[in-house]
Amino acid sequence: MVTNMTRVFLTCDRFFMEKQVMGEFLRVLKLTRTVSVPLQLLQTVSIMVQNLKSEHAIYYMFSNEYINYLITYPFDFRNEELLSYYISFLRTISGKLNKNTVSLLVKTHGDEVVSFPLYVEAIRYAFHEESMIRTAVRAVTLNVYHVGDDSVNRYIASTPHKDYFSNLVSFFRKQSMDLNKLLSDTQLNPGPDSMSAIIAAVDEIEDNLYYFSDVVSAGIPDVGRLITDGIMMILIFPLLLPSLRVMPNNDMQDGASLSLYLLCCILRIVKIKDLANTVAAALFYPSEAFTKSSRGFHSDGVLVQNDCTSSNLSLREVLLAYVSKGNDILVLGSLSVLATLLQTKELDESMLDGLGILPQRKQHKKLLLQALVGEGSGEEELFSSKSSRDGIGNDINVYHKKIKEQYGVSFLPLDAGISPHIHRFQVIDALVSLSCRSNISAEILWDGGWLLRQLLPYSVSEFNSHHLELLKVSYKNYASALVEEARGSWSDLLISVLCDEWRKCKRAMESSSPRKEPNCILLLPWKISSGGHVPEESSFAAGKRMHELVKVFVLLHQLQIFTLGRALSEQPLIYPPGDLHANFRARGSGLDVSGPKAGTEVSLGNALPCRIAFERGKELHVYFLAISLGISGWLALAEELPLKKSHGVVRSVAPLAGCNPRIDDNHATWLHLRIRASSLPFVDPAQIKDYGKKKTKASVDGRWTLAFRDEETCKSAFLMIVEENNFLSNEVHRRLKPLFNLETAIDLSGSSLCFPEDSSSYRTHPN
Repeated sequence: MVTNMTRVFLTCDRFFMEKQVMGEFLRVLKLTRTVSVPLQLLQTVSIMVQNLKSEHAIYYMFSNEYINYLITYPFDFRNEELLSYYISFLRTISGKLNKNTVSLLVKTHGDEVVSFPLYVEAIRYAFHEESMIRTAVRAVTLNVYHVGDDSVNRYIASTPHKDYFSNLVSFFRKQSMDLNKLLSDTQLNPGPDSMSAIIAAVDEIEDNLYYFSDVVSAGIPDVGRLITDGIMMILIFPLLLPSLRVMPNNDMQDGASLSLYLLCCILRIVKIKDLANTVAAALFYPSEAFTKSSRGFHSDGVLVQNDCTSSNLSLREVLLAYVSKGNDILVLGSLSVLATLLQTKELDESMLDGLGILPQRKQHKKLLLQALVGEGSGEEELFSSKSSRDGIGNDINVYHKKIKEQYGVSFLPLDAGISPHIHRFQVIDALVSLSCRSNISAEILWDGGWLLRQLLPYSVSEFNSHHLELLKVSYKNYASALVEEARGSWSDLLISVLCDEWRKCKRAMESSSPRKEPNCILLLPWKISSGGHVPEESSFAAGKRMHELVKVFVLLHQLQIFTLGRALSEQPLIYPPGDLHANFRARGSGLDVSGPKAGTEVSLGNALPCRIAFERGKELHVYFLAISLGISGWLALAEELPLKKSHGVVRSVAPLAGCNPRIDDNHATWLHLRIRASSLPFVDPAQIKDYGKKKTKASVDGRWTLAFRDEETCKSAFLMIVEENNFLSNEVHRRLKPLFNLETAIDLSGSSLCFPEDSSSYRTHPN
């Protein structure tokens, strides 16, 4: 019956109204004892409301209390399908709300709303275990908030309905604690679905914060205050800030990494001025100020005051201690918080200045304005290296007072009255120290370099001699290590990788925003382990070390140029290629600059006959040749052409660099060669998308064992490899020489020695 009526009423509003069909629907609902009729009824009314076009029809549907009766009807929600239809019905109704129609669904007393069933019934299911229901309820609430009716807004922010917002934060807190448990359990017992489970939990965390943001965007002042108070009192003060402590040997820092992540997300997503400034002001307090009734994410009772070493440090100083002494995760988390604060537009500049992270360009702008309007000594400070006024500004004191009086924090801020210049020096000191740390990954060092560049974009006036000496010594150490890499397993790709990382680092340093999303703080441990176990002696491990070394060297080199106020060139300063045909063996083989490829013809004048078996029982008679051309080198196996003596066809090719030739201890005619991959999967654009998702063959080295006719020939082959490898390494070293000496590199920074490498040089020709 209901289905037939639906077809009629969707096409004839007048008939629907004249026949009082809504009343008939409700009469049928009262009489029914089966679940099928309520299901069909809710679906039908939802479809009708969704398709109503005329305002007259909407007014009719919403008047006479028909809709409110359906909303408050005691349905049996033990049937999960019925609850889904009901929530969908509420969502459909909310979609038709505006300042005119909302008055038909509320009851008022004077100018005040005293009843709003749609809203009240919807938020009953705001924390339902089914995510689809929670999402639908949030859609209902957002539709209500964005109506913009003052009386409805007052109702929403009144008792007891305002409890919804504190309950929202409590629900978010529970999700945060569940995520912390998931992270801890996964570290102890990682499984095949660990990463996907963490990503799903992180997505839900961020979805909740975006919901907070959507609620705030409705512009209801009281609601913004309720959310701010809830986040501070339920989440940040009792849970997040107490987790930020300096522990001996970086022990028990799982809660700290999650706290750093959540602080970043809250500041980035929930854009409330009061919230951002209160969070920043709280960083001037010690973590003990917030541990009276909570120990953060830690629940094992270990974190009591006497056990921690940070009782005399403010949270601001704890962040800097993480940067200077923490592990990769703590460094990344702290840098992310500092970068997020720096980029938070809702944060007062005086707060950034007090934290020591006000960018120099903003300092100059502020002092210039002061000088123009004749305030204080702005003109004098504009040209001073100590371009910050002494003492923490009044804006910060306002929030300190709020933390004490409104949130009941009895501690005094540790950094009160200290010059922002001192705080700024501490930040710069921590970032310079980080740049010189050898136990932190290059990716994270780049993040520190970006933050340092943001604070000092124009000059080195705030670096002291100790900073400059640290950077110089570290640069020289990495330059020496780079010299060694010129003779390493990946010397043929060293210049290509260096040129590419130079461009990437320059883009990263000059970017207006950090490269990473906050969730990288939590996903970093799984990113580190995603490549699987790689033996330390393998060429793949050597390639990763070379890549890390190059990235750090490039960062330090660019920082050196930056400290002198010089502009960065688009390419590193290296010498151009030498004479590719100076090598007699390469010249005599008849090869062009692209080197040997399978199927190409080569001269065998300098090749040595040998045997090799790629399959058991199938021995091949081939000629072996080692060739270098500039910064490339190959091992080639060729079969002699029967009709063209002293010439052959290349059958197999492998990289020369990293082959590690070794004559067998028991068989002096056998030569063992390690066959390295032709490219690095984490550098090669063709493979980088798949790196970490599956195990690649690049992590496993191949082997060739060549059998020569006598010991002398075997030794000649060994010496051929050594000689050609020396040619290759010497050319790499020659071209990189301008970079190895700091003074030379700086002197040549205005010249154009650099020659960009072709992308094809990322790989040698595959076997």
